Amino acid sequence: MLHSVRMKIAVIGQSLFGQEVYKELRKDGHTIVGVFTIPDKDGKADPLATEAEKDGVPVFKFPRWRVKSQAIPEVVSQYRDMGAELNVLPFCSQFIPMEVIDHPKHGSIIYHPSLLPRHRGASAINWTLIHGDKKAGFTVFWADDGLDTGPILLQKECDVEPNDTVNTIYKRFLFPEGVKGTVEAVRLIAEGKAPKITQPQEGATYEGIQKKEGAKIDWNQSAEALHNWIRGNDKVPGAWAEVDGRKVTFYGSILVDNGTTASGQPLEISGASRPGIVTKAGLVLFGNDDKALLVKNLQFDGKMIAAAQYFRSGSSAAVELTEEEKTFAEQMRAVWKSILSNVSQIEDSTDFFKSGAASMDVVRLVEEVKLRASSCQLQNEDVYMNTTFQDFIQMCVRKLRGEDDEEELVVDYKTINNMTIKIPHQLFINGEFVDAEGGKTYKTINPTDGTAICDVSLAQISDVDKAVAAAKEAFEEGEWGKMNPRDRGRLIYKLADLMEQHQEELATIEAIDSGAVYTLALKTHVGMSIQTFRYFAGWCDKIQGSTIPINQARPNRNLTFTKKEPIGQQPVWELETQWSSNLLRSASTLAVSLCSLNPVECIQRPVVCVGFQVTPLTALKFAELAARAGLPKGVLNILPGSGALVGQRLSDHPDVRKLGFTGSTEIGKHIMKSCAVSNVKKVSLELGGKSPLIIFSDCDLDKAVRMGMSSVFFNKGENCIAAGRLFVEDTIHDQFVKKVVEEVKKMKIGDPLDRSTDHGPQNHKAHLDKLVEYCQTGVKEGATLVYGGKQVQRPGFFFEPTVFTDVQDHMYIAKEESFGPVMIISKFKGGDVDDVLRRANATEYGLASGVFTRDISKALYVSERLDAGTVFVNTYNKTDVAAPFGGFKQSGFGKDLGQDALNEYLKTKAVTIEY
Repeated sequence: MLHSVRMKIAVIGQSLFGQEVYKELRKDGHTIVGVFTIPDKDGKADPLATEAEKDGVPVFKFPRWRVKSQAIPEVVSQYRDMGAELNVLPFCSQFIPMEVIDHPKHGSIIYHPSLLPRHRGASAINWTLIHGDKKAGFTVFWADDGLDTGPILLQKECDVEPNDTVNTIYKRFLFPEGVKGTVEAVRLIAEGKAPKITQPQEGATYEGIQKKEGAKIDWNQSAEALHNWIRGNDKVPGAWAEVDGRKVTFYGSILVDNGTTASGQPLEISGASRPGIVTKAGLVLFGNDDKALLVKNLQFDGKMIAAAQYFRSGSSAAVELTEEEKTFAEQMRAVWKSILSNVSQIEDSTDFFKSGAASMDVVRLVEEVKLRASSCQLQNEDVYMNTTFQDFIQMCVRKLRGEDDEEELVVDYKTINNMTIKIPHQLFINGEFVDAEGGKTYKTINPTDGTAICDVSLAQISDVDKAVAAAKEAFEEGEWGKMNPRDRGRLIYKLADLMEQHQEELATIEAIDSGAVYTLALKTHVGMSIQTFRYFAGWCDKIQGSTIPINQARPNRNLTFTKKEPIGQQPVWELETQWSSNLLRSASTLAVSLCSLNPVECIQRPVVCVGFQVTPLTALKFAELAARAGLPKGVLNILPGSGALVGQRLSDHPDVRKLGFTGSTEIGKHIMKSCAVSNVKKVSLELGGKSPLIIFSDCDLDKAVRMGMSSVFFNKGENCIAAGRLFVEDTIHDQFVKKVVEEVKKMKIGDPLDRSTDHGPQNHKAHLDKLVEYCQTGVKEGATLVYGGKQVQRPGFFFEPTVFTDVQDHMYIAKEESFGPVMIISKFKGGDVDDVLRRANATEYGLASGVFTRDISKALYVSERLDAGTVFVNTYNKTDVAAPFGGFKQSGFGKDLGQDALNEYLKTKAVTIEY
């Protein structure tokens, strides 16, 4: 927007900040009569000078404006010749004489990165953090002959986050809002509305420039004070201490709650109250109050390293480059030369930063690498930690080879039944397989023969707390929270690819662990899991809000929009107790959890899965694949454990904001109550079902028989949406039952790994006993058992497909779920559609339902009135990752699949702006 009053402005300053202010002033229609900046450094012009020269604006690069406190006449004369009406000084580092400051009609304004009068001086941002200020901000003030003492024109403030550094607060607020604020100040001057508020004396402070010699750490302070000192000096000049006789600089400090329990190698630090601890997460340091902080990076001997690598630094030999890698190295040498144009030749020893590179050059270098080697995903930090060309190439090559010094995943495998299938059997917490507290284990059983497969770690309450802490850190400070949404999607897609590469192995484990028939597990349990991850990978960068017209608010100049944000600052947890299809259940909850994020803030939910005590092995193998795919530590945690112990702890945990549960209605009610009492955490529940399937006489009978059998016997009845009761019209009832029994007799019962097997074992002895009791109850109540109803006489937990007919509405088996291969058939009279609908809906469950008829009007009428979350018409079990899935009534609430599932992990924020 052009203003009616345009001014002639001299811009005196430097850096990217000065460049942005210059560009915005030109957009506002002001004339920049001259740019006064610093001399070229190592042959490279300052960004402000580069931009002005491109526009043909006169640029002056005076080394100094004064000599012995006296203005240099020639410099002042050249400045005055420009005819400026206002001087704008964005981040000016030179001393400008008053002959220049006072010369323009409107004087001079200066941007300063603190809330004056507090923190006058050149290191204002540093001291804001060092003093632990809760508020930061900037001031645009009128220059006078004092040090940052002139009248205030404009101020804006922001909150200081607990782990802010100079860099984060600058990028988040001081840079973008500072540019806007400086330009706004100029507009106020142009419009004659600019105030001159005398700075108060109260609260005024001045601290000197922070230099390296003054940044030594005083260890006789609290952990919070140490943290403030380190982050206040990060990255310049860098807080340091003497360690092992050398000067070590500390970067990337965060406060931690559980430093006293950190495990690692002790590190003696001169003057510290107690040794630090080098852990896998970094270096834990302690204040004189015994509280802790964690430092991520260290610098010594001219090189920066990850603090976790302190005792391993310098131990790795240089890798020998292949011909292809040598070609890549020469391409990168050319890139370095184009960035470091002042350097005549790029040697192996050339230092990127000592040769004049700045932060924007780091961004460019990272992007140049991506263009030439897309699989080499660098972070800016990688460049800071490998500053010479040789170290940089070595780092890139190690990443390209997958040997970038990441800790190797240590898996204590169990080889199953002398097969080559290797399965993890420990808990998976914070990217590692670990034993449960106290070494607690339990035996997981092969349902095919009843023998023990292996001992699996049994999670305890303390293990839950560790997983919660790991997931919380992954969200707040970890790599996952900082990752670009599209990169997250690529990583989830990579996990799906890895699952596909291991699909036969996963299907075999599912068969051994839960009794699922191998071919079914391959197609559905594993195949649909892969599809689910791929589907939600595509959603990662497409989560968005909407704009809403609001008509009642006055005045009518309003903009209201919504933002989709994660549920809260705490992680999301998924609690699974179902005994079958564990990989598919994991996929449907994990994929949507990992994808649900705020695409602006790049936040995504870490997840903990708990349960699978009976059949845990597929979930643990999945954890291994997730780690190998590169899922950052803490994002996924798998805890096989008791629902009564571990599940209850999650329900009660204050650091949980959302919990998903799959299991019985009874336990679901208990969990919902615990979640309400603890912290009103959001809950999604997939509970019991007694899904009705109505078969009318005008159906395709052969298809109805085939799909009716699938609706009940799919995965030996261990299917949450299994048709719990079939209503068959009286005129085709007997024919339907006869055809079903004929087909059931043909089903092959046996080893689920046998490719010709139709029907495998139930997954647990207790489940088998429940099915026997269930069928005995049906017989006692007078239902007609037309086939089955008993355990197959062989080792393991086999129960043959069973068919009941003449089932009346009052019977136990008509109302309760079997979760097994039991078909319950009831007869209804033709022509009375509303009566059969009444009977079908006369249940407290509402997960799924179905109808078979050739009459489209009847099909739509029935589907409209069936009280269930899913209705199948002339088919059954036809689920898809894009279609929402979830129940009504006491079958629970919340959706697992499709776009609707995202809403379970997001909250909607409405923002209204008046303009």
